[in-house]
Amino acid sequence: MALSKRPPTAPCGASPTTHEGILRRQASRESAARTYARSLPIVPVRARGMTIEGADGRRYLDCLSGAGTLALGHNHPVVLEAIRSVLDSGAPLHVLDLATPVKDAFTSELFATLPAGLAASARVQFCGPAGTDAVEAALKLVRTATGRDGLLAFSGAYHGMTAGALAVSGRAPSVRVARLPFPQDYRCPFGVGGDEGAHLAARWTESLLDDPASGVRPPAGMIVEPVQGEGGVLPAPDSWLRRMRDLTAARGIPLIADEVQTGVGRTGAFWAVEHSGVVPDVMVLSKAIGGSLPLAVVVYRDSLDVWQPGDHAGTFRGNQLAMAAGTATLRHVRENGLSQRAAALGERMLARLRPLVAEHDCVGDVRGRGLMMGVEIVDPEGAAHAAPWPGAEPGPGRATARVPLPAGPALATAVQQECLRRGLIVELGGRHDCVVRLLPPLTITDEQAEAVLERLSDAIATVSRTGHRIPTPRSPKEAGAAAPAGTP
Repeated sequence: MALSKRPPTAPCGASPTTHEGILRRQASRESAARTYARSLPIVPVRARGMTIEGADGRRYLDCLSGAGTLALGHNHPVVLEAIRSVLDSGAPLHVLDLATPVKDAFTSELFATLPAGLAASARVQFCGPAGTDAVEAALKLVRTATGRDGLLAFSGAYHGMTAGALAVSGRAPSVRVARLPFPQDYRCPFGVGGDEGAHLAARWTESLLDDPASGVRPPAGMIVEPVQGEGGVLPAPDSWLRRMRDLTAARGIPLIADEVQTGVGRTGAFWAVEHSGVVPDVMVLSKAIGGSLPLAVVVYRDSLDVWQPGDHAGTFRGNQLAMAAGTATLRHVRENGLSQRAAALGERMLARLRPLVAEHDCVGDVRGRGLMMGVEIVDPEGAAHAAPWPGAEPGPGRATARVPLPAGPALATAVQQECLRRGLIVELGGRHDCVVRLLPPLTITDEQAEAVLERLSDAIATVSRTGHRIPTPRSPKEAGAAAPAGTP
């Protein structure tokens, strides 16, 4: 979609006054747990592709995409047509888990995209509508199938907000979960990064499983994200992920791949596990598979299908509109090679972003895979306190590891605010909420990608140039008045 230059029109009778009033009522009525609304004081009323228009008439390029849900962007024509066709057909919209033509079409399209080693012997369980529901189902499945209770999960992980999903996420310790190191370069837990860091992380896991005095009993399963999203956009090294597959397979431990955010072409492959050639025993899928509507499933090897009827259920697992939208999305991504485009465009965007590390002392790292990118913001004033990692000195077969600077969450917030002023929506994540995350739709044009890069780079330069002063929080009126009217 081309970048429109036309003056904004007031959508749906909205106005800046409406905008301010809605934000004010939201703040007074909704719980303190609200998140995105705090850092993004906008009132979306119209959207198409990558562009959102607010109630005040301002336009934004959306690099949040519903936290990765909108693979085709907002209101893509094939999605809208699929939804309309169901509405116009008179088909029931709520059918529990009954078979319908819409459901059959979705399941067939889904199985056509799965890794061949799994699709040939797979079963699918439709869960409640959120990714966390699918995670809960996957954990229950492997516990039932193995008769074991413990789980293996990774530091920095994020799998959802329900009790079981939180237990295997990085910020909620649980005695039932053994926490394993997730390999990364910039903040490598072993201080070396690269292939050696990944090797040490795998050795740690192997030792934990095989040491009878480790305190870790044989687990029911291992759950891993091929790219940690909320954890700071950390792609799992392919060799390390293959090693996790080998370790679990040799010990009879089901491997669960959480592809809630990485799936449907996001990382440059239809499913992120395909980069490494790993075929998991269980895949947890949600977000983009519903084409912008709530839908979640667990796909798993038929050898694990030991559930009895009713062992896992849910009222809202037969969403016909979501299945129709999901079918259209999966097919469009597959038939139009959007995974391959995400790989190529993502690498070009990362190549443009990587020089920011040398250009600005508040940028510690740039990383990502496909159209899942992150820029880690650090505190340059903490450089004097950043002691070299043991092993950071070069040695045989080892390059000098970069010394990570302290995280800069306040500076990251400032960058996010400066992006919003320029008409760019980005999200923060990572261990210290200091990673600026980019999740544009797979339909992003080259022109839009250029605009994203320019606005983000300018926002970072502004924060760096102003002596790292943190802007004071702005009112909703001020937040909506910064970028030029008509800017998409």
